[in-house]
Amino acid sequence: MSRKKKIRPEIRTDTWLATFADTMTLLLTFFVVLYSFSTVDATKFKQVASSFQSVFTGETINGSFSVKDGDVPLVGLPLQSGAAGSDTQSIYKKVQSFIKNKELDSIVEIKTDNRGVIIQLRENIIFESGNAEIIDKSKSVLNSINALISTFPNDIVIEGHTDNEPINNSKYKNNWQLSSDRALQVLEYFVVTKGQAHPNRFKSVACGEYQPIAANSSDANRALNRRVNILIVANDKEAITK
Repeated sequence: MSRKKKIRPEIRTDTWLATFADTMTLLLTFFVVLYSFSTVDATKFKQVASSFQSVFTGETINGSFSVKDGDVPLVGLPLQSGAAGSDTQSIYKKVQSFIKNKELDSIVEIKTDNRGVIIQLRENIIFESGNAEIIDKSKSVLNSINALISTFPNDIVIEGHTDNEPINNSKYKNNWQLSSDRALQVLEYFVVTKGQAHPNRFKSVACGEYQPIAANSSDANRALNRRVNILIVANDKEAITK
């Protein structure tokens, strides 16, 4: 009588799953590190998250995962302080202190708008009426302002302004030309005569009679409108109100 062969139960092993899990963990770590050095892109982030969930669970997210732009701080990137107007305020305080120390309060006015800090000079401080040639007595004032703006890395805009009285001389046809030449003369004094180190920061703008700060209804008001503004452009673009 022949012996029957014993059928041994098949031994199944799932040890490969441990290796697979380790590999997936390493891949996950690798991609997380890569992601930490990239910029946040909500669409790509969703795709990556969906891929990981699909690998580990066989399911997709189908849009249930949402990331708002800027919600995730990135490793190695500076976070914004959130101090609105900090650049404008620091410029304003420095200019204010400088003008006071130089005793220029009576002839120089400091203002701010949404672009930055404005150092305002009346026409009679720098020019003769209807002329754009810088008068000698104003050069000490311009020298002080030049020294001040040299301490800032910010862009500088020189604006020429007039009143609404039509100009009547052989040199200028209209207030546009007068305001343009005045702004340019001040710019050239800073950049060419005094040798500003970074002339690419400077530009001049002609505003003519079209940005008055007072109604042109009296001689006193028209005198206020005839001015040169030296704008220190703030990097934060959020000005305090003065």
